[in-house]
Amino acid sequence: MMNTRPDGRRFDEVRPVKFTLDYVEYPEGSVLIEQGRTRVLCNVSVEETVPAWLIGRGKGWLTAEYALLPRSTHTRTLREERGLQGRTQEIRRIIGRSLRAAVDLEKLGERTLIVDCDVIQADGGTRTAAITGGYVAIALAIRRLSERGVVPAEALKPPVAAISVGVVEGNLLLDLCYAEDAVAEVDLNVAMTEDGKLVEVQGTAEGKAFSRETFDRMLNLAACGIAHLVGRQRETLA
Repeated sequence: MMNTRPDGRRFDEVRPVKFTLDYVEYPEGSVLIEQGRTRVLCNVSVEETVPAWLIGRGKGWLTAEYALLPRSTHTRTLREERGLQGRTQEIRRIIGRSLRAAVDLEKLGERTLIVDCDVIQADGGTRTAAITGGYVAIALAIRRLSERGVVPAEALKPPVAAISVGVVEGNLLLDLCYAEDAVAEVDLNVAMTEDGKLVEVQGTAEGKAFSRETFDRMLNLAACGIAHLVGRQRETLA
């Protein structure tokens, strides 16, 4: 059984979280989220069009993209110039699905929000940080669209945030850093709305199946962490 975590946190403690608003000047919404040593830049662009299958239906769309910058990792990660890897495609879909729960697409009108999530530095939890930071960037974008009278402020729904939970050496840990994630017996990524509804649950056992009781305990721990992150989102946007 482990006694301490690499950064000295309690087992149920979220890493320090910081949001820097308008990190890039040009996007409609831009946020740098720092969660421990993980840093993700989330930029939101607004396009006055929708995918072909949505044209004429009077509703909008949200999609997400995700990339690891070459030296965001300990050794250089190659740029994906010959097509996206399966992991990248999976993470893009997870981020997009999670953040669509934060936008009323009917009120958005026939326009698309594109959320670009670029990992500047990776130390575990990049996809969950992208969701948490992405919500804040979307809030900035919709706030500006609302100020211009383009969409109603109600197009933004209450916060969505995400966090990882894992089992390491038999211990339940919240918000895993890379060193913990690399040796976890169970790894769970959870996205939830502010009122505790689940948007995305992605879990894996590494080598040994885990019990329903453990799963329930992990979900409860994730809910506590997400409540903390939602509080930080609201503080930042206030």
